[in-house]
Amino acid sequence: MPKMKSNRGAAKTFKVTGSGKIKRHKAFKAHILTKKSRKTKRNLRTATLVSAADSRKVKTMIQ
Repeated sequence: MPKMKSNRGAAKTFKVTGSGKIKRHKAFKAHILTKKSRKTKRNLRTATLVSAADSRKVKTMIQ
């Protein structure tokens, strides 16, 4: 059987940390930023972790 291919879009989007957790960037930072407050835009900059419910699916996509 051939090897499984990784989902290239997911592989470019998610990164695995040293402890094995998956890092992601937050949504809603692409456009229509004038109505969003400075605080909201600042908080959207920081990366966060994928939830435990979704991490198994994401791991299979990126490996």
